[in-house]
Order: sequence, then C-alpha cells, then structure tokens
Amino acid sequence: MSTRREFITLLGGAATAWPLAARGQQGERIRRIGLLSGNAREDVQSPPSIAAFTKGLQALGWTDGQNLKIEYRWSAGNLDLMKEYARELVALKLDLIVAHTTQVVAALRQETTTIPIVFVVVSDPVGSGFVNSLANPGGNITGFINIESSLGGKWVELLKEVAPRTTHAAIIFNPETAPYAEYYRQPFETAARSFGIKPTAAAVRSAAEIEQALVAVGAQAGGGLVIMPDIFLGRSDNLNLIVSLAARQHLPAIYPYRFMAAAGGLLSYGIDNRDLFGRASTYVDRILKGAKPANLPVQLPTKFEFVINLKTAKALGLEMPLRFQQLADEVIE
Repeated sequence: MSTRREFITLLGGAATAWPLAARGQQGERIRRIGLLSGNAREDVQSPPSIAAFTKGLQALGWTDGQNLKIEYRWSAGNLDLMKEYARELVALKLDLIVAHTTQVVAALRQETTTIPIVFVVVSDPVGSGFVNSLANPGGNITGFINIESSLGGKWVELLKEVAPRTTHAAIIFNPETAPYAEYYRQPFETAARSFGIKPTAAAVRSAAEIEQALVAVGAQAGGGLVIMPDIFLGRSDNLNLIVSLAARQHLPAIYPYRFMAAAGGLLSYGIDNRDLFGRASTYVDRILKGAKPANLPVQLPTKFEFVINLKTAKALGLEMPLRFQQLADEVIE
C-alpha cells in the first residue's frame, strides 16, 4: 500500500565588516515568508509537519532566524481566522506564503494575485480555481495536492474488506471547510454501489450534527463510515468525538490520515503529511531563487500510509485480514 519512496544575522554595523561571500550566499537580505495553517498549533499533526518543512529548508540552505524569517499563523479550522490571517500576512509584503489546506488558499487568493503561494494538503486545485491546470498553474499559486479523488473509492473497498457485512455507508464532511466534497463523494458513491453498499453523504457543521449523523448510520445494522479529508473533522475535539461515537454505535470507519488511526480510528489510508511539507520546501527554495509559481507544475502525492488499529478492530469484533496486517505501514495494538 505504501509507495515508500545561513544565514547571517545582521548585528548592526558589525555586518559590514564581514566578507562579502559570507554575507551573500543566499542574497544579502533576509527573506521573509509566511505559513498559514488550517490546523491549530497544538494539533498532533502540526509539529511533525512543520519539522519536516523546516528540515527541508535547512537542507537547501535556509534557516529560520538566520537568512530566513518565517511568520506562522494557525487558524484551527476557523474560516474567519483564515481570512483575518490571510489579510495580515499579505499586508506584511512577504516574499512568499505557504498555504496549508484548501480554504486557506481560498482566503489568500482573495487577498493577493502577486505574492507567490505554495500550497500543501489541498484537494482539487483545478476545480477550486486556484490553478489553470496541474501541468501549467499559470498564476501565483502552485503546490502539492492532498489526495487524489480516486481514493474516495479505495476507502469503500477497504471498508467492505474489513467489514464485509456493510450494507450502507456514509461519507462525512463539513461543506464549509470541505467545499471540494464532490471531488471525493462521486468516486465514493460509484464504488459503494459496485460493492452493493447504499451510499449516503452526511454534511455536518457542529459536534451536535456529527453525533446525529453517526447515530443515524448506526441505527440500522450493517452501517459503515468514511471520513473525508477535512480540517473540521481532523480537529482534535471533533476527531475524538467521531472515534468515540463510532465505537459506541459499533461502526467500522475508514480515515484519511495516520494520526486519526493513532487516535483510535479503525483504519487509515492516505498521504503522509510530513512528506508533502518536506517537498514543499523545494518549491519555496526555487521561488526564492527566482522561479515563478506559474511555471512550477502542481505535484501529486508520492507517499501513502496504511495504518491499522487492531485494538479498535477487536473492540468492533472485526477480524483484520492477515494480508492487511502484512501490507500495513503500521499496526497499532
């Protein structure tokens, strides 16, 4: 399943006495970039993603606090905060902004058509109007796609294999934070029908609606869940609610990210966020050295993670296929 594939600090007049070569390896001025995340700083997936990004930059000769200054903003899935921070970062006239999640890109796109934007973990950038095409973005935006739409069908296939008695399944998402829902919903529904599963879409905008949706799916035997990639559902409080309700309703659920399986979800299959953030550093480097986003093709994910939570499987009374366990990148017991 897996594809396992400085820098000087200017100290007053003393800087003028240093050799020119030492002052100009990446250019004489400190470059300033922003990073606007759709997550909260304290979310479990945030530190490893940022660590991968900064490590990638360091390998390319850029160190925050030396020849680079990074302005971080954390929106915690709040659309109003995304818009506020987007305006704030654009007003700083930065050299570049890294945008994490689809709605963050949408907020930044409303504020600037000139500052280069490198996105990570974004679904359907063409359909969202961010780029003209994957091969030729054509504007000030480029980056790294989250998950291909075909995985909407793969999640259903996994659900049917681990819970063969599934007769109906819901894909859950918040339409406000996942405006790209159709990108995953259509492959999900097509695959579900091919497996004899009745598909439904559960739009949720609050904790109360999450509970209502999961109780409805669990009210009839043979229910299952697919959790769409969505910053609202990935937020710690909502994720914990989904995991606990799925256990209470005895619902097998498939998740898009490793951290969700680690939090108690049954099974996850999706991209390695750390890998995308690490790869994003290469585009930051190229743009700071003069490349144009319009000429840098949008890149697809190359590394996927398949994680199984055996403890959750046992609690649900499910027998996890041995071949799944052998193929998994990680088995949580």
